Order: sequence, then structure tokens, then C-alpha cells
Amino acid sequence: MFNDVGPLELVTLIVLAVLVFGPDKLPKVIQDVTRTIRKIREFSESAKNDIREELGPEFKDFEFEDLNPKTFIRKQLDNEDLGLKEIRNGFDLKKEMAEVTDAVHSRDSDASSASSAGAAGSSGGRIDMTKKPETPDPDDRPPFDADAT
Repeated sequence: MFNDVGPLELVTLIVLAVLVFGPDKLPKVIQDVTRTIRKIREFSESAKNDIREELGPEFKDFEFEDLNPKTFIRKQLDNEDLGLKEIRNGFDLKKEMAEVTDAVHSRDSDASSASSAGAAGSSGGRIDMTKKPETPDPDDRPPFDADAT
């Protein structure tokens, strides 16, 4: 519940509580808060039990935490019936990326080097993919954009 509260914030809250309630009333306030939290937990547990009883025996292992989308997806992905663990373990990202970079740099095979040499001409097996800026004619006007003005 308080996983993101650091030590400095905790000390600040304690000092603030002492200043607001005073040192003599603070123990009673803490007892009242813990009693209220305990009652809320008991109420929620009884509500969960009532819902389980109303759902019937086919939902006896129903967990309310499964209603959280993250928990539901995690539980479904860890399911052994789907075979996702084998797929995940059989996929080698480094090998796939090396194959892609080899294909891009034309080091894949002789067939790719022959096709790239024919397409590249005298550029040494590489295709220049950089976009060169075109020089406009002096008589040409730049395009007019009505929305930009």
C-alpha cells in the first residue's frame, strides 16, 4: 500500500500528525484509524465471500485479483496450454537481428550481392539511399500553403 512512500516523506507525515493532533491525542487517532481499516477489510472479505457463495460451485476458485487486466493477461500468458514459453525460448533475438543487418548490408549471400551489384552499378555494391535536395529553377515559385499563412 505504501510502497512509494520514502523515509523522508514518512518522517514528514509523522511530524505533521504530531503537529495537527498533538502528542496526547495521537495514540487514540492511530487506534481509531487502524480500527477503521480493520473494519473495512472485514467488510470487503465478507462481501467477497457472499459473492463467491452467490456465484455457485463452478466459480469456487474465482479470485477477484484476476479482474485486474495485468493479472489476467499475465496468468493467460503463463498458461502452458498455449505453448508460448517454447516460442519465447526458441526465438533468438540476436540471431534474427544479425540476419536482418546482414540482409541490409548485402552480406547475406551471393544472390543478394549479385542483385545489388546489378542495381547499384558502379557504386561499389551499395545503393545511395540518401535524399538529395533538388535545386529549383529560378523561375519556379515555392509552393503556396494557405493554412500556413
